Order: sequence, then C-alpha cells, then structure tokens
Amino acid sequence: MKKILSVVFGLTLGLGAAFTNATQSYAQSAPAPKEGPMFKFESGDSFDFGVLKRGPVAPHTFEFTNVGTQPLIVMNVTPSCGCTNVDWTKNPILPGQKGKIQLSLKTEEQHGVFNKEVYIQSNAVNNPHGDKRYTIYIKGDARD
Repeated sequence: MKKILSVVFGLTLGLGAAFTNATQSYAQSAPAPKEGPMFKFESGDSFDFGVLKRGPVAPHTFEFTNVGTQPLIVMNVTPSCGCTNVDWTKNPILPGQKGKIQLSLKTEEQHGVFNKEVYIQSNAVNNPHGDKRYTIYIKGDARD
C-alpha cells in the first residue's frame, strides 16, 4: 500500500511540475500586447447598405473607440472612388474615447452590386496590413 501511495504521490508532483513549467513557458512566449493607439469599430469594419434605390445620397457612420494606450490621430480618410464623400473626427482621440467616420454614398453613380473600400491613414498600431492604413468596407445593391 505504501508503494502505491508513493507512486501516486510521485506522479502528482511530476504532473504538477510539468504543468507549472508549461504555463510559465507559454506566458514567456506569448506576444506582449502592442503599445499605442488602436481602432475598435463598434459594429465592425464593414457595412452592407442592402438594396438601395438609385438617386438619393445614402449615409453611414462608422463609430470607433481608441482601445489603445496613446492618442489616436486620423490624418486622412480616402474612399476608393469619387462616389463617396467622407468626414471624420479630426482631433486626437484619447484612449477610451470615441471617434467617427461619416460616409455619404452617391447612389446615382452606382449600378447594381457594389463593393467599395475606404482607407484610413492614422497612427494606429493594429492596422491589418502592417502599414499606416486601415481599411473599412461598404457594399450594397443600387437599383432603379
């Protein structure tokens, strides 16, 4: 009986030590969170207008929060075509504060299904493409 208890006790100590080493190793190899400003779009970084009647201007506002550690500065917002007008928060957005990018899509220039990109030039560190540009997307179907 003592031999069985000794084996069980030894296995328990061995597994505990292995688990502790694995946890420490993972904690040391996990990437550190990035420092700096970061976008978090409230409703995602894409918007589907659905089916639109051609003619009127279709507005949409992308709202975001700076979830980073430094002020977020949006330097420029450029749509992929001249069919979309843009306006955005021009002041630095402090950590935890919100900003906006307002779009006005000229539907009379759309014919059927469309997919557009809007490029945000900023100092955000969470740009998916690794450059100073974050892309948001709009799509829809413009009909007569």
